[in-house]
Parts: sequence; C-alpha cells; structure tokens
Amino acid sequence: MTDTAGYLRTLARAKAQTDSERWAEAAGLWEQVVAANPVNGNHWDRLAQARFESHDYAGALVAYEKVRDLGVWDQRETVFPSAVWYRIACCHARLGDAEEALRALGRAVELGLRDLEQASRDEHLASLHANERVREVLGLSDVDCAGRDEGWRADLRFFAREVRRRAYRPAGSHLGPAVDELHAAVPELSDAQLLVRLCELVATLGDGHAFVEAPEERADLRMSLPLQLFLFADGPFVTAAAPEHEALLGAQVLAFDGEPVERVVSAVDRTIGRDNEHGPTAVVPWRLVRTAFLHGLGMVGDPASVTLTVRSPDGTTRTVPVAAQPAPATLPRVLPCPAGWRFLPETLTEPLPLYLRNCGASYWYTSLAPQRLTYFQLNRVADDPGEPLAAFVERLFAAIAVAGSDRLVIDLRWNGGGNTFLTPPLLHRLIACDRVNRAGGLFVIIGRRTFSAAQNLATLIGDHTRAIFVGEPTGSSPTFVGETIPFRLPYSGFCVNVSDLYWQTSWPMDHRSWIAPELYAPPTFAAYAANRDPAMEAILSCDEHLPGW
Repeated sequence: MTDTAGYLRTLARAKAQTDSERWAEAAGLWEQVVAANPVNGNHWDRLAQARFESHDYAGALVAYEKVRDLGVWDQRETVFPSAVWYRIACCHARLGDAEEALRALGRAVELGLRDLEQASRDEHLASLHANERVREVLGLSDVDCAGRDEGWRADLRFFAREVRRRAYRPAGSHLGPAVDELHAAVPELSDAQLLVRLCELVATLGDGHAFVEAPEERADLRMSLPLQLFLFADGPFVTAAAPEHEALLGAQVLAFDGEPVERVVSAVDRTIGRDNEHGPTAVVPWRLVRTAFLHGLGMVGDPASVTLTVRSPDGTTRTVPVAAQPAPATLPRVLPCPAGWRFLPETLTEPLPLYLRNCGASYWYTSLAPQRLTYFQLNRVADDPGEPLAAFVERLFAAIAVAGSDRLVIDLRWNGGGNTFLTPPLLHRLIACDRVNRAGGLFVIIGRRTFSAAQNLATLIGDHTRAIFVGEPTGSSPTFVGETIPFRLPYSGFCVNVSDLYWQTSWPMDHRSWIAPELYAPPTFAAYAANRDPAMEAILSCDEHLPGW
C-alpha cells in the first residue's frame, strides 16, 4: 500500500457514504478499499451490504462469501456466522437459485440463526415461501387447527430442537428423555404444570439467563400476590405491598396454604436457571408471589387466593388470605416497588439509606463532603433517555474533581445488566483516575442482583483497578453463558430464552463461582428494618490508606 493517506481518505469516504445510505457510491468506494486491503472482513461486509442494497445480488454474494471466510467484528452491529449465511441465502433467492438458497438457509439455522420467523416473512426469500422444505428447515409447525394436545406436542418438539440448536453448551442429550415424558403426559398436565416443567428443564442448562414465561395474554398464568418479598438469611420478608395489605409490611412469611416456606422455596429454586448458587436468591422472591406458578408446583390449592402464615414484627403469628392479581412481565424490574404501593423503608422514622433513595434511576451520584467520598449508583447498564451513560460518566468524574473526593463508591447491587458495550468509558476513566484508583480509594458494592452486563463490569473493574468489593457475592460468574434472545413456542405462545454467547470477561484460568466481597456485609432484615446499610457502614469505617493492598 504505497498511498496510505489516499487509502485512509477513501476508507473515510466509504464509511460516510454507508452512514448516509448512498449505496451505489458506497459500493464503488468499498471496492477500492478491498482492492487495497483484501484481508479485512469488516470491509468486505460493508461492500456486501452496499451491493445488496443497490440490488447487485451477484456482487453481494461474492462479497458475503469473503465475509464468511474472513469473519467480521463491529460493535455497532454484531454479525454472527449464521447471519452471514442467511444473507448468502437471500442473495441466492434473489438470483433465482432455490436449491442454493435452501442450502445456505439450512446452514444458517444449523449455526444458530436467532430469528426464524424473519425468514418466513422476509421479502428477499419470498420465492421460497411456498416451498414446504423451508418450513421444515425452520422447524415451524402449522398449529392453527391443532387441538390442545397436538398443539402442545408440537411446541415440545420445537422447544427441544431450539434448545439443542441455540444453547452455547451442549444441552440436547439430557433433555431428550424428559421432553419425551412431557410429550406423553400432556393430556394429564395443566398449562401451569407445563410451564413449571419447562422451567425445570431450562434450569438444568447452567444458564442464568434461561427462562420460560407465559405470554402477556395469559393473565391466568401471570397471577401474582400484590406483595414484594426479599429473601434474607432467615427467610422471606414482605418489603412492599399494595395499600390494602400494608399491615403485612415487615412480616416474615412462614407458609403458603400451610406448606412450610422452606419446602416452597426449595420447589421454586428447582425452576430457576443459574450461573451460580447465589443468583437464585434474587429470583426466588419474584416467583414466590406467582400464584399460578405455585399452583403448577402443587404448593397452593387455588391460584386466585393464597393463605399466608406470617410472623408479624411484634412476634405474633397469624394467617392472612391474600387475593392474587394479574401481573405485568416487568413487575420484578420495577424498583423499589410498583407505583402506589407501600414500601417498608419509607414507613420508618430513620432516613432512607443511600442505596434505597433513588434505585429506580438508571444512574446517579452524590458527594459526601465530610468523608471526601462520592457515591455513584449504577442500576442499569443502559443509556438513560435523558443522558447517555458515556456523558454521565464524564460529568461524574468532573464532579469528583470539583468536590475533591479521593474515594469513590460504585453501587452495583441493584444492577441486573444491560449492554456490556456501554461499559468501556467508565472502565477507562476509573483506570486513569489516580485520585480514586488506589488502595482504599475505590469500593464496589455487589450483590445477588449484580448480573449479566453488571457482572461483566464488576469483573473488568476487579481485573483492571485496585477496587475493594463490598457486600455479598454477585449473582453471576466472571465467565458465564448469557444472552437474552427469546423465542416463542408456536401453539402456546410461551416465551423461552436460551443463551448462545459465552462471556469470558476474565482470564481463562478464572473458575470462580462469583466475585466474592473482600468486606462481607450481606443484607439482614434487622438492618433493613432500621434503614441501615451494612455495606456502606463497612466502607465508611475504612478510612485508612492501604499501601499493601
């Protein structure tokens, strides 16, 4: 490459024309780029895109075959091998070669194509839609006229195929016999029981993101007690409630319809996917209030109402009937509790601790001047509509400098994840900030809900800074299988998620089950009921420089 400056100018112009969707101009420029640099799969992918959008399907096919061989990586748009084969199939279909299109589509499916329904409606594959082999390749069944038993059996076949096809870890062999048993038992099982059984199956995959959920229109399977529970070491306690059940705030739940809570918790635990054994402690409370789910487990008699045995804060024990209500899918993610409910910490005379003051926000910070400390709570790894995370990070570190803080607390205990690709600006600023990236200057509070992208962030902070972790173990592992790409069972409409990515954010030799806190300060109900935060108390008591850390 003799004219380096000329090449880089051409590359910049090619990117600009692609961003402007001026496809014919972009194609000509990308042709010049790949002529000068034929080994970069990203450039071939851009050329293929420009040619395809210009309706040059033969040219696009040639370019996509190069992408297939070289691979591609671009944080703006993740392109999996299955997607490349899918695009090759579209090129063949547009060129009228049905056999090659079917072969390429089959290869895409084998490699884990995520959106099967897209292929059945994609205009680029319209010439194949009447071909019965397409539905066979995609595994789609016609269930419109099927009775319940046959519809559910079609769902079970599709479920087994998709778990085998999608799961990152080999998952098909041990599920086969269990699915066969379900197939035979369909007539004797209710939909709630089938929901539970499918949850139990995906819970065996070693995948903390795996789940099965009933569709929104099945209100009967989404019935929930209007209570919020938290699982402390001594059992589940009511931390929030709808106004009509305010008297239950602070009560310890002892039994459901007479079933001891320990037995109910154990049954629910078997239905939860996990990366480690601590993660389910965050999920169990959500399912303990799902009455249709408990009914499917055989733990309660009527999903419309459950009689709870509780121990009130004054020590007395009583039974209370609680009627269930249909609950939205977003209920577990509403922090601190649904609007209009009563939240136990807000009923106490002591002021709210920092970690409960604004946990519904995506991210926020405050400076504690006397302690020369900045507290930063990151509750979602996502861009807030009002301010992107990267911009917030810049504002945060400017505030740290202005306030003269030499200690920073990052609170991740409510953070269930989001988009890991948004974390580098924060990580880079932490590494470069000598003011806080030192022994005793940086603390990260973690817990059971520190999961997915938040786990990745915690792992990166642990490996690249001098942070001290505080609280309880994370709900995930430094290396884990995880991704949220749900698919729908065609008859029942049940939503199933099985992960197809392996996140190795730490080193290959890192076999920890979780990130363990150096300052162990697990949540206790006694502290919660007094609006105390053991994690922050541990941090504030540590005011020494730690040269040996």
